[in-house]
Amino acid sequence: MAQAIVTDLAPTPSPAPPRRRPRPLSRGSALNRVLLGSIVPVLFLILWQVGREQAWEIPVVGIRMGFLPSPAEVVASLWDYAFGGVHDDAFSGDLWVNLGTSSLRVLVGFTIASAIAVPLGILMGRYYTMDALFDPFINLFRPIPATAWVPLVGLLIGWGDQATIFLIALSAFFPIVLGAISGSKEVPPRLIEAGRMLGARRWEVLAQVVVPASAPAVVNGMRVGLGIAWVVLVLGEGVGVSVGLGANIILARDVVRTDMVVVGMMVVGVAGFLSDRILMGAFRLFTRGRPLIK
Repeated sequence: MAQAIVTDLAPTPSPAPPRRRPRPLSRGSALNRVLLGSIVPVLFLILWQVGREQAWEIPVVGIRMGFLPSPAEVVASLWDYAFGGVHDDAFSGDLWVNLGTSSLRVLVGFTIASAIAVPLGILMGRYYTMDALFDPFINLFRPIPATAWVPLVGLLIGWGDQATIFLIALSAFFPIVLGAISGSKEVPPRLIEAGRMLGARRWEVLAQVVVPASAPAVVNGMRVGLGIAWVVLVLGEGVGVSVGLGANIILARDVVRTDMVVVGMMVVGVAGFLSDRILMGAFRLFTRGRPLIK
């Protein structure tokens, strides 16, 4: 009895304070983001100009910056490449034709890769038989770089649009299929169980539950594949192609126009960045603003 009284009189322990959730990173205003994003490019341009004037040589990699064109020369060559009127040579005014041709090749190759890789990856992530069938094949060919395919492609297909599109589709296929496999495997089982409890058939669960839940991983894989498509574009257009950004870069190398080599690199980089933004915008429009794509 005394023990019960002592127990009743003992102070009850106070509940532990709730843990504070980590605050999400504040994105700030668009102006702040632009200002922060301009710091590194400005520093890069300053180092580029100073290194070129003083003929720096970067150790280890052995880059001799004295042979680089100045930023002003690159800007002048870029203007001439787009509108002409500066150098009046073989590159003058050819930007839009080459950009359009290269963009079309990337679009076709990337579309082919996505049309095959996305459904295949989702099926591999959900069904053991599909995974057992295709996983050895994919992991056998995935480590082979595009440069190793070039001689075989030249012998079997030849050089031109078809060979370039094939190399783009082949290289973009692997990151896209891996993203789809990862997203499909990580779908919470409760979502699938809920769909089945509501009477959805197997294909309805796959289309209405698995595919939307896999969207973030699929989109990430497609973004990586799109970036690789622009990389491989230059490789594919380097042989047997007369029109395209990659063909212009190779031509500029052959005639020792380092300014045009840098201009071609810049155009490819900007085109890849814009295509990534377009891809993300298309997915946001397709998902109608739902929080599937970050």
